[in-house]
Amino acid sequence: MSDASTRTYQTRIDDDLNAPLSAYASLMAHVEHNLFADIAVGKIAGSLKSRYLKDFQITARQFNATRVKLEGKIDSILQLLFSRIEIKKNQIISLEETITRLKNKQTLHQKKRRLAKLKYQLKKLETTHKDKKVALCFGTRKLFQAQFNLEANGYSSHEEWKNDWKQARVSEIFILGSKDESSGNQSCTASIAQDNSITLRVRLPDALSSQFGKYLHISNIHFAYGHDVIIAAIRNCYLRQQLFSLNDPAYKNHGRAITFRFKKDSKGWRLFASTGMQLPSHITCKEKGVIAVDINSNHLAVVETDRFGNPLQTLDIPLYLHNTSKDQTKALIGNASAQIIALCEQTKKPLILEKLDFKKKKAQLREKNPSYSRMLSAFAYASIIAHLKSRGQAKGVEVHNVNPAFTSLIGRVKFGSRYGFTIHIAAALCIGRRFLGVSERMPQGQRDIPDGKGGHVTLDLPVRNRSRHVWHQWGQLNKKFSVALTAHFRAVKTDPGVPKSDSCDGMLSDLVGETQHTNRQHNCSVDVSDLSMRLYRFV
Repeated sequence: MSDASTRTYQTRIDDDLNAPLSAYASLMAHVEHNLFADIAVGKIAGSLKSRYLKDFQITARQFNATRVKLEGKIDSILQLLFSRIEIKKNQIISLEETITRLKNKQTLHQKKRRLAKLKYQLKKLETTHKDKKVALCFGTRKLFQAQFNLEANGYSSHEEWKNDWKQARVSEIFILGSKDESSGNQSCTASIAQDNSITLRVRLPDALSSQFGKYLHISNIHFAYGHDVIIAAIRNCYLRQQLFSLNDPAYKNHGRAITFRFKKDSKGWRLFASTGMQLPSHITCKEKGVIAVDINSNHLAVVETDRFGNPLQTLDIPLYLHNTSKDQTKALIGNASAQIIALCEQTKKPLILEKLDFKKKKAQLREKNPSYSRMLSAFAYASIIAHLKSRGQAKGVEVHNVNPAFTSLIGRVKFGSRYGFTIHIAAALCIGRRFLGVSERMPQGQRDIPDGKGGHVTLDLPVRNRSRHVWHQWGQLNKKFSVALTAHFRAVKTDPGVPKSDSCDGMLSDLVGETQHTNRQHNCSVDVSDLSMRLYRFV
């Protein structure tokens, strides 16, 4: 069996428990806010434990849960600061490149103002990250800012906003689990009822025991998804206790921590349970071949290969995420991921993806053309990868990444015409073949490269150099092909305002046909320029 993977499941609980849960949440929120204030002035959280247990009348485990939760928030903010610093640096680089090309004085002035603002923000972020002094707003900063524009945020008075603000700051209970504790969590102990439902015994803080008792019992809990995983974790903890009572050293191999979190929203209280799910053994084998995926902005190109890298079947899964809500995006990506993983299960072949990073490109969206920016902004690449890996883990499907260098170009040149594949399907095939270690040498004697729209561009491929890596040749070809492809599309693009007549269509088709014939004998850039001049004269 492979290692466990932490999964979180949720359900709702009865509203009649609102009073004790709200009191518990309010007390622990007060503890968390005070602990953050102490940490902000340089105090060490561990050294404050004894004082907090006495002042707030809580248990040691309840303090530890608050400390772990708060330290997790602080670490998350520091990591986010580092990411924001990298984004600011990329934005500055992109803006500086844009400024060197500008001629309009007014636009240039505004861009320089923005550049100065970005540099100031970068310096401020770097100072904050270096000093490790984070700003944390309990209740969310968005809700805090809502008080300054009440009507636009749906509030009729400041008092109404203040009530929501107070509720948001005291709406969560975090109960940390451990594998060596009873049922994986001594502060929220779970047991299995006869009807296979779950019953929780929540240890309340001593400060609330006089009002609600020492324990709060929550029964008849069912999880719509993952109920069997939680039940398995509880039984694994039972087994650990039994082996420990028998002095069997094997008890160390059993037991799972179950961490619970109570969260209040507009409908009531939700219960979250997080535990490790034992992953199944891998059912896939690369000796049978692979399933390769090329991720694009509006679809997923999928190819199945045999162990030699030959294509067996192809699949094109539409995935239009533009103008979709957050939930719609998750649903669409989830359905597409389920279809791909099901194919891997059926064929017993691992899933191969290319490892891309769009953070730098997304940071430069402001300085790109609007259509490209919209496409890249809606491209949920990280979410697609996360869904595929998560579902693959749960189903025992291996998921591997390969370097994406020149996969689209290699697929276009080697497999586009040979198999009649689209550029994206050909790229997916190249991704799978790269994982299998199949040769990527350039084909001999080929000069016509598909343009992706039914035509082709003719280029002489670089001479093979055995002393250099094969990617060096593909890099040389990539530079030439990008220029030639741009010229090719400019040449065949006509003015949409010009009326089309029969004679016109005939003359244009003759010119294009003549150029395609000529391209077989000469370099594409020369012929495309010649065609462009003739089309200009004709119009």
